[in-house]
Amino acid sequence: MTFILNKILVVDDDQESRDLLSEVLEANGYTVCTVADARAARELLGRDGEYGIVIADLRMPNESGLELLRKLRQQNSRHEIILMSSFISGTERQAAKALGVHALLDKPFQISELLKTVGELSAPNPLGISS
Repeated sequence: MTFILNKILVVDDDQESRDLLSEVLEANGYTVCTVADARAARELLGRDGEYGIVIADLRMPNESGLELLRKLRQQNSRHEIILMSSFISGTERQAAKALGVHALLDKPFQISELLKTVGELSAPNPLGISS
């Protein structure tokens, strides 16, 4: 499966958050799709595996961002995952790191922090060295 690192899926149950993240990321040259929950995210990723980066809210109804990450890893997904939340417990933080999350962003975060994190993931690595 080929990932396109400037193709981003935003998963958040809050419409305003989805719209804001989409607008900011698209203005910075990324291709963005948004969905309201983890189930829709898994369905979309199953149809279109080119999304290189998934940005998901940790706290969503029915299935959390952490559960989405867990299910993607069970499917051997290699998507880069960024989780965001207004409160991340120590247990959730440890579980996310164990599952290979790239970053945990505490809401409210600065847009510059999000863009820096996404930029680290989408920048080409000419030496082929993973960070």
